[in-house]
Amino acid sequence: MFTSSGGRPLRRSNFCRRVWHPALRAAGLPPIHFHDYADTGNQFAADEGANLRELMDRMGHSTARAAMAYLHGSDERQQAIADALSSRAAAELNRPGTRPSGTQRARRRGRAS
Repeated sequence: MFTSSGGRPLRRSNFCRRVWHPALRAAGLPPIHFHDYADTGNQFAADEGANLRELMDRMGHSTARAAMAYLHGSDERQQAIADALSSRAAAELNRPGTRPSGTQRARRRGRAS
C-alpha cells in the first residue's frame, strides 16, 4: 500500500527508525507506537457514534471480533449516553398528549415522596 521514497515496500524497522521516531521528536511528542493511533482513532470514531460496521470498514476488518478489540469503554461516554437517555425520556414525558405516569399523578396529589 505505502512504499519508501525508492518505491520499495515499507518495513516496520525502517519506517520507525527513519520516519516515525524523528517525526515524534520533531513534534515534541512522547514515544508512542504507530499502531496506537489506529486504536485511538477508532475509539474516537466510536465515541462519536460510529457503529460496528462503520468501525470495521474504517479499520479494514472483516470480522466483528477483530474490530471489537479496538473498542474500550470510558466514563465520559457512559455519561454522554446517560445524558442522552435522560433528555429523551424527559422529552417523551413532556410530549403533548402523553398521559402522566402513576408516579407523576401521585406526586401532583402530594402522595409520593
